[in-house]
Amino acid sequence: MERRLAAILAADVVGYSRLMGGDEAGTLARLKALRRELVQPKIAACKGRVVKLLGDGLLAEFPSAVGAVRCAVDIQHAMVEREADRPDDERIELRIGVNLGDIIIEGSDIYGDGVNVAARLEGLSDPGGLCISDMVYQNVRGRLDSVFEDLGETALKNIERKVRVWKCLGDRVGAVPELSQGPGVLPFPDKPSIAVLPFANMSGDPDQEFFADGITEDIITELSKFRTLFVIARNSSFAFKGQNLDVKQVSARLGVRYVVEGSVRRAGNRVRITAQLIDAAEDQHIWAQRYDRDLEDIFAVQDEVTLAIVVAIEPQLAISERRRALRKPPESLDAWENYQRGLWHTFQYRPQDRDVTLGFFRRAIELDPTFASAYAGLGYALYVYIILGVSPDRENDLKQAFEASQTAVRLDEHDPFAWVALTRGYLLRGEPDAAIVAADTAIARNPNFALAHFGRAHALWHAGRPDEAIASHDEALRLCPLDPLMWAYLASKAIALLMLGRFDEAIALSRRSQRQANSAIFSHLAEISALGNLGRGEEARDAIRRAREKKPDVSIGYVAEALPITDPRCREVFHGGLRKAGLPE
Repeated sequence: MERRLAAILAADVVGYSRLMGGDEAGTLARLKALRRELVQPKIAACKGRVVKLLGDGLLAEFPSAVGAVRCAVDIQHAMVEREADRPDDERIELRIGVNLGDIIIEGSDIYGDGVNVAARLEGLSDPGGLCISDMVYQNVRGRLDSVFEDLGETALKNIERKVRVWKCLGDRVGAVPELSQGPGVLPFPDKPSIAVLPFANMSGDPDQEFFADGITEDIITELSKFRTLFVIARNSSFAFKGQNLDVKQVSARLGVRYVVEGSVRRAGNRVRITAQLIDAAEDQHIWAQRYDRDLEDIFAVQDEVTLAIVVAIEPQLAISERRRALRKPPESLDAWENYQRGLWHTFQYRPQDRDVTLGFFRRAIELDPTFASAYAGLGYALYVYIILGVSPDRENDLKQAFEASQTAVRLDEHDPFAWVALTRGYLLRGEPDAAIVAADTAIARNPNFALAHFGRAHALWHAGRPDEAIASHDEALRLCPLDPLMWAYLASKAIALLMLGRFDEAIALSRRSQRQANSAIFSHLAEISALGNLGRGEEARDAIRRAREKKPDVSIGYVAEALPITDPRCREVFHGGLRKAGLPE
């Protein structure tokens, strides 16, 4: 007997007997056309499969809960438009239920409790509506624009246990939903949720309204490129324009934890733009900044300030989320919080954290098997512990890292972190050209993602292109001046400078890297090699002594395995300098 986990969609026509009684031939023809022209194409577009038609209903299965719910919402939206011109008593309306559960496969058919629950959820739905189980909700919250109301634990016919049911209330795209503020109506998504309110025009000049609105829209657009953020759409944010609401009210009505607000004030050819980031749930200011600019080119100023605000907000959100996750006991963490704890430990670069770090990512995947970033985190963490030299089975860990990264890309090809993790896997496999392609893909997904530019820079000097690596390093440093991996950005750039023969610059940057928090053994390598190449033996010996405080067994063999440089010239400059400095083979 074959079993698998699947998302099941059950749909049924409302008042089918009444419709057939009024016009049997016409209703049957319309229903067939509906299935052929709308329902089945929507299911196929969301990677689903129609299992069987059940008179006036159908059953479909999907490999992803997100795909099943997206399909259901798309169908119901399209149905409204399709039937809009018909009288109320002639309209075809569907009820839909979606469940995630274990199914039994027999030929092309499916059976089991998971299927039965989906059918019961469909029966609970309003005409034109959708109900989902809690298993589905936990997998889709924060990943779709739909708003759900918690109907609580519900007894379903012929189902032994009660099932927690969520009712779809529509999409966040559009006007702000007028919802009661009862508990559970708009719970926070399981990743940072943020609304950017329209920036206030403080100039007293109505003609400047377009500039304030343009800043707001651009910030929303740029933040939306970060797959780890849930960003409220422009229409919903602008529904608050001109309203005198505090951030707690905005948070409650939109279901977001964080709010960005700001103002624009113009005087002559000068403009002052202020912005602040607030944790509305805790009523706490996280970040604020003021920008004063000359308005020689208004669009250039708009672009410049937008980028400055975005690259300040995203790291602050990441820091806030990790701190929030660190305050919670491990047993109470959800998938997102396990992921955040895993990232925090990964970026510490502490060899002793390996098992704890991997445990957090694996728990996140266990809680949400469709969470692409958790797989990317696992792949990235395995890479970190491989290059730190603490992998108990390097070959197996590398295999797992590469597979996890590939899974992340397969689950969400638009997630730049998934491509960054794949970049690291390719590097360890000695394929820097493939790593550069993966990094370029990550940058195409989000040009503001500093870690992608860093991954590209790292891959470039592995491939013997250190001159190009410098520019990518500088872009990463510009985009994320508060990155917890700042030491790594500096250490990697120092190695690129070393390969270009710019030894004094490499030494200075390497030493600067060593002064950063959480710096690892790689901060010392450019300094040691550059001193060796310059013949400054006494300083080189001191540099090796300091490096051994971080890794007592550091050697050229270890470096060659951790940083598999394929270009022979760059490898010789790097390794030759280490050798001249006195580092053992």
